Amino acid sequence: MRAMILAAGLGTRMRPLTLTTPKPLLPVAGKPLIEYHIERLVAAGVTDIVINHAWLGAQLEACIGDGQRWGIKIHWSAETEPLETGGGILRALPWLSVQGEPFLLVNGDVFTNYPFAQLIAQALQADDLAHLVMTTNPAHHPIGDFQLEQRRVLEEGEAKLTYSGISVISPQLFEGCREGKFALAPLLRKAMQSGRVSGERFSGYWQDIGTPERLQDVREDINKGRIDGI
Repeated sequence: MRAMILAAGLGTRMRPLTLTTPKPLLPVAGKPLIEYHIERLVAAGVTDIVINHAWLGAQLEACIGDGQRWGIKIHWSAETEPLETGGGILRALPWLSVQGEPFLLVNGDVFTNYPFAQLIAQALQADDLAHLVMTTNPAHHPIGDFQLEQRRVLEEGEAKLTYSGISVISPQLFEGCREGKFALAPLLRKAMQSGRVSGERFSGYWQDIGTPERLQDVREDINKGRIDGI
């Protein structure tokens, strides 16, 4: 299975840290944030990774390179302007899914010890278009995103969980889409309405690094040995 790391965000909430450094390169315990994703994907057996970028993307390519040091291939999808999640994925599909096979998707601005090998082994069932990893609602997002019932993800419900930004996606989800700027969420919601999205709940470490304060929290958790498998 191939994978894509979404890294084209402007990182506006992380300013002033991201004024001169792209968010994926912000240091976390002595290592750029994005390298944690790459290392864990490689350990799970991924050999081809697509990374999109926009803001200060040249820095990102110069730092990470073509993947040779990890023994993999990294393909860069440069965006002259952010295409949002959906548009960015659609542009990268020729690298991600050569024969219509599903691919692994990871938001570049989350930090987690989720076992990616488990997700790779998670084959999409029947006509499913996506499989989402859900997590407990963090303090900054108490209402959650979607309901998870018997491994099916529903658009509405009384006990919603938060989408972790980790998933397996079928390229069929993008059928009929046109190139340009659009979000992934409406496509997922449409698929949920037809019962074509499965899911699981992850109870391990997960943090959305959306502010400098949350970035510092992750740094402290690593330095104090609070995160297993990192």
